[in-house]
Amino acid sequence: MTKIKVTLERSALHRIPEHRKIVKALGLGRVHSTSILPNNASIRGAIDKVAYLVSIEEVNE
Repeated sequence: MTKIKVTLERSALHRIPEHRKIVKALGLGRVHSTSILPNNASIRGAIDKVAYLVSIEEVNE
């Protein structure tokens, strides 16, 4: 199953509160922190909402 590596590229400070909650739910804290998550619809939807803050890569495991 493929997984997604999500990296926080821009700070979530001074952003919409919903977007800050999404960033925290994705397991990201500080800028340049990364999290490896399963590639499913709910994770993809959350990433789409904060796409301007994060970068994604696919990881094969």
